[in-house]
Amino acid sequence: MEQLAQKTKRRFSPEVRRSMILDSAAELISTSGMSKVSMEAIGQKADVSKSLMYKYFDSLSHLLKELLKRELTIRWKRQVAVAEKATTFEELVRGTTHVYLSFIAERGLIIEPLLADPSIAKLYHPARYNREVAVKYFSDLVVKNFDMPPEIALAVTDISLGIPAAAGEFLLRSDMDLQELEDVTVSMMIGTYTMARFDYFTRKKKLER
Repeated sequence: MEQLAQKTKRRFSPEVRRSMILDSAAELISTSGMSKVSMEAIGQKADVSKSLMYKYFDSLSHLLKELLKRELTIRWKRQVAVAEKATTFEELVRGTTHVYLSFIAERGLIIEPLLADPSIAKLYHPARYNREVAVKYFSDLVVKNFDMPPEIALAVTDISLGIPAAAGEFLLRSDMDLQELEDVTVSMMIGTYTMARFDYFTRKKKLER
């Protein structure tokens, strides 16, 4: 009876099985990196045969593209939700940063390694589109609230949005408290805007003689 039970696998709906495969791919990337990812490795982790794997995803690229799409969509929706509730610039930066760092603490580094792989990132154009939307959204608010020239606001925003990514990587290799790291990250981002504006106008101001 025990042997029979071991041979009998639980049946799952196609949607659940597909989600389990993506979950296994995400865990493999988070713990072992992209170099260890293959259809065979993901199948073993998900307890799915190789032939069944190809019924859900016709290639590894297809599977990773779908994983990237899923993870970005989850994070993006969470960030949009907090951004829409923000009433101050600090709340906007803190809210979106909190979502970003909490997402990494919860799920590990999944999106970043996928985006770093050109063969995967190029297959999913909305990955780039989402960042462009975020940069434009932030920079437009900076122009309105910081009285900063659009081209400068765009540059500062694009650069400052790289800070949470660096903080996320630091989070996983340190024992720093999540809240403390969030505070530091928010200070760095807001400081980038305030000091860039102050320094820019100080340097460009015409001398009075």
